Amino acid sequence: MIETAGARLTRLLALVPWLIAHDGVTIEEAAAHFGVSAGDLERDLWLLVVSGLPGYGPDQLVDIDFWDDGVIHVRDPQTLDRPMRLTPDEALVLLVSLRMLAQVPGLGGREHILSAATKLEAAVVEALPESALPTIDVAVDPSVAESVERSMEEGIGLRIRYAGAARDDVTERVIRPHAIRAVDGLVYLEAWCSSAQALRTFRLDRIIQAEPAELLEETPETTAEGGQTPAVARLALEPEARWVADVHDGRPVGEDEHGRLLVDVPMLSLEWAARLVLSLRGTGTAESPPDLVTAVRETALAANRAYPDRVG
Repeated sequence: MIETAGARLTRLLALVPWLIAHDGVTIEEAAAHFGVSAGDLERDLWLLVVSGLPGYGPDQLVDIDFWDDGVIHVRDPQTLDRPMRLTPDEALVLLVSLRMLAQVPGLGGREHILSAATKLEAAVVEALPESALPTIDVAVDPSVAESVERSMEEGIGLRIRYAGAARDDVTERVIRPHAIRAVDGLVYLEAWCSSAQALRTFRLDRIIQAEPAELLEETPETTAEGGQTPAVARLALEPEARWVADVHDGRPVGEDEHGRLLVDVPMLSLEWAARLVLSLRGTGTAESPPDLVTAVRETALAANRAYPDRVG
């Protein structure tokens, strides 16, 4: 299984404090605790022993003894002897995200989100004045948010009036909400659309009105066992673009014949995915679905036509 850089970095930061607390643990036992293979954990240890503080002399590197008998002893953890703490700025960014998530309709575990936000806020207040704490307001009509939440809890359909990107194209649709996603400060609703007879993604702040509606047909189940699945974009990424997998909740699925990482990224909308690919400026390409490949090509050609001296 291909692992993202973010997942490995998270494990590396937690590994040394855990090893200190469990001195004498074996590589196999540590690997089982962190849910990786013994080979992966050994590679982590080899990376740690060449990491350290600027200067990187022998006395400035993390020192871990593990290669003789597979038993791990941390001799010198440098600054990794305890779990990392958030700086005030990092805590503030996290608090903003939690406050935004707490307002997203249909999101499970809201009580845990609020609990974490309350604890984090108490810690932030010690370092920052209360006036510096942010006020977050997700731009979603409260009545729409309430209807969406009820629909997802009770499994009923919704009749919505939806404004397109230009705000002058308003359509009426009957949908069955499936999932909520928050990305870059915007909230998206993934739903089965009776008009399109397919899964579609709607920006919640563009839903003008929402009310309960009876679905006229059986809608496919969007589960792993079968039926339709939420739309994903398969991207091929050069090494400098692999951050996309971490930032956009991508799932690595392998490499292509050119050594590029293949990642499945949740496609919030065709327009959004096309913009993402174009923003990579050649370090990433769209492999599927076909309509995304077409959208990227047509968007690029349209942009090219906007210039008097065309490229190519």
